[in-house]
Amino acid sequence: MTERTLDFADHRRKLGENRYVYPVVSRRSKGLSIGVNLNPDTVCNFDCPYCQVDRLTPPRWKTVDLQVLHDELDSLLTLCTSGHLWETAPFDTTAEPLRRVNDVAFAGDGEPTSFSGFPDAVALVGQLLRRHDLSGVRPIVLTNATLLQRPRVREGLRALDALDGRVWAKLDAGTEPYFQFVDGTSLPFERVLKNLEWCASERPLVIQAMFLRLWDLGPSDEEVAAWLACLQRIAAAGTIELVQVYSIARHPARPVLQHLPVAELELIADGVRSLGLNAEVYAGRPT
Repeated sequence: MTERTLDFADHRRKLGENRYVYPVVSRRSKGLSIGVNLNPDTVCNFDCPYCQVDRLTPPRWKTVDLQVLHDELDSLLTLCTSGHLWETAPFDTTAEPLRRVNDVAFAGDGEPTSFSGFPDAVALVGQLLRRHDLSGVRPIVLTNATLLQRPRVREGLRALDALDGRVWAKLDAGTEPYFQFVDGTSLPFERVLKNLEWCASERPLVIQAMFLRLWDLGPSDEEVAAWLACLQRIAAAGTIELVQVYSIARHPARPVLQHLPVAELELIADGVRSLGLNAEVYAGRPT
């Protein structure tokens, strides 16, 4: 029997006793993504129905200690550059083409830009990437774009720009009602769109778009058309470097949600390309 290799469905955020830093093999990074969790308290201003985060169990840690974060990332980067990570379970089963460090991603259990020390965390990552001679490894922030209007967040994004980092911003919907459903929020959709316009005007922007089925029904043609119109609006304001079109890769907490078949994802991506934008499709996990 062939031993199962580590795949994209396995996103255990665990390495020893680490509080904030975790490595995962990422389908969108096409290799190792080093996660930095700035929300160990699991508080988020979205409640996406497809989210994997357990928000019912009280978290062990509720604050971010930047010195501990520094030490954890320093140790993990040492494991990566020495090659010892690939000798550590479960990463010892990773396929050879994926045994590369692609990025350090501010992600985790909530909206990373909500952390008051976000600019300091970006600076810390840059310092350690230089120390480990990993200037080719990009820092990225995965954001829902609801807080990009805040001066402190913009300060952090400017620090990210200085490291040739990237903003990967969520845009799962084209209309207010679907936005409120798929992202579990009552925040105004227009705020997100304006923030994405601003962000694209300042730096190349990557759009993350999750599409799924609810009780076997995917997003309507009208919803997809409205979403494409939002992309067109953002692109008119600046630069969209890439649109990531994907579906559920891991088992969602709500069983009524299922992955969208890759053929349907490809049709959506074709709509993106018809706007003159780059699109990549990442297949979901069959349920």
